[in-house]
Amino acid sequence: MKRIALFLATNIAIIIVLSITLRLLGFERILDEQGVNLNLNSLLMFAAVFGFGGSFLSLMISKWTAKRMTGAKVITQPKTNQEQWLVRTVETQARMAGIKMPEVAIYDAPDVNAFATGPSKNNSLVAVSTGLLNSMSQDEAEAVLAHEVSHVANGDMITLALIQGVVNTFVIFLSRVIGHMVDRVVFKNERGHGPAFWITTIIAELVLGILASAIVMWFSRQREFRADAGGASLAGKQKMIAALERLQQSVKQPHLPDQLAAFGISGGIGQGIKRMFMSHPPLEERIAALKSSM
Repeated sequence: MKRIALFLATNIAIIIVLSITLRLLGFERILDEQGVNLNLNSLLMFAAVFGFGGSFLSLMISKWTAKRMTGAKVITQPKTNQEQWLVRTVETQARMAGIKMPEVAIYDAPDVNAFATGPSKNNSLVAVSTGLLNSMSQDEAEAVLAHEVSHVANGDMITLALIQGVVNTFVIFLSRVIGHMVDRVVFKNERGHGPAFWITTIIAELVLGILASAIVMWFSRQREFRADAGGASLAGKQKMIAALERLQQSVKQPHLPDQLAAFGISGGIGQGIKRMFMSHPPLEERIAALKSSM
């Protein structure tokens, strides 16, 4: 979940900053044709450039952002047996997956976690938490690394950026259409855009953004199954199953930090609306999917 959370957090921050900047500079005047009707063609172009721009900018700086948000330290010269094993394992898996060697990093956190990020298959970062290294056996950790390398090899971050760009485009476009309609129909503002337009647009962006995130989360859940299968191919199916079962046991411990639940990593069965916003399928389903393919 951490790679998704980092990407989404960066993307949202960029969208907010760009929105405020463009508004202050007056660029949104292209949305109002002669103060009467929206120029839908201009609006769609604006939304697409704005939506994809924010998404791809966050992708380009994803490694930089991840390192600073987590405090991850890249292993440049392995100093311990553990660091040597990590670098060697990722190097072997990257070669098997047909990608360039990712940067390998460790970040200090009690949660049992790992993530992969980066702007391309050949420019990526794989990071593991100290909590994972202290809690999992070498075989289990190998499977987790294989899972993250599979995310890189599958191009998941690039695909996520494309999907997020499409989602951003429609959120920006529809929120301004809704704002315009409320301003004209409800408040009878005939020229320019009044406060109702801006207030409604902001509210619509928030609501539509939340709803649209369900699409991104659905995609994320499907990619997790694929990354599990890729991890099983690189490290072995039994190791991948054992790693997921270990994670399942770990997150049930009552003393684990609260952020594990927030990351949706606990594997609890989500129902209804809760399931729509889960970035990962429940661990029970992921384990069952691997066992059924045996």
